[in-house]
Amino acid sequence: MPDQPTRATLSVAMIATNEEKNLPRTLAAVHGWVDEIVIVDSGSKDRSPEIAQSFGAKHSYNRDFRGHPEQKNIAIGQCTSNWILLLDADEVVTPQLRAEIEAALVAPQCNAYWMPRLNLFMTRWMRHGGLYPDAKLRLFRRGAAVVEENNGPHGTPQYHEAKGHFRNHLLHYGYPDFANYLDHMNEYSSASLEAMGRRKHTSSEWLILLQSFANPLFQFLKNYAFRLGFLDGAEGLVFHLNHAVYAHWKYVKVWEARRRARLPIL
Repeated sequence: MPDQPTRATLSVAMIATNEEKNLPRTLAAVHGWVDEIVIVDSGSKDRSPEIAQSFGAKHSYNRDFRGHPEQKNIAIGQCTSNWILLLDADEVVTPQLRAEIEAALVAPQCNAYWMPRLNLFMTRWMRHGGLYPDAKLRLFRRGAAVVEENNGPHGTPQYHEAKGHFRNHLLHYGYPDFANYLDHMNEYSSASLEAMGRRKHTSSEWLILLQSFANPLFQFLKNYAFRLGFLDGAEGLVFHLNHAVYAHWKYVKVWEARRRARLPIL
């Protein structure tokens, strides 16, 4: 009888701070079939450490939060398996996606894979307006990809050779209620200040202020009208209106930082 093919080992890398609501769902979806779970925590005050340990995760504290990209690279660096599955604490691997991942680990066709992400906004899974398929590079051979630092708040792995594509969804419980959405957008707009400031360093204050209105309007029209965001119903309207406001915040925060830098000392 021929030997059954064996798959390469797999680590989950994750950062999580005060994620007790999300961690049980996320870890339950990978527990028992991945070889290692590594979580870097920058000082949770809730039950996140206990939940992580209950699923056998290697739970590492790093109280000096260095930004999402930097934290993710720390987590990736602590993994020991052949392959790494990079997850956010509010992302869930579906059984169908798990089957694709395991098949790829038995006979990999490339060193990194995209997977389509389905995003929850309040009470609706969003499928239009540029929110789907929202492909994310999440599975890669250890050492093949790295998260670019100083390039915005989110932290996306970069791999510049041929990549594979999965068909099944990674579920993102990103914005289960409106208050959560507003908290995230405020955090992300502040976290993007440095990178956006570098891109706008030659722009005048008046141009930045003008762009703070023109760019959000363009984004709203593109995503809600031309990319069919209106097909996501009332949630689509609420999301795209407020995402335009989020774009406005990013420009205004750069504009404010410029003005504060030359504020006279009285």
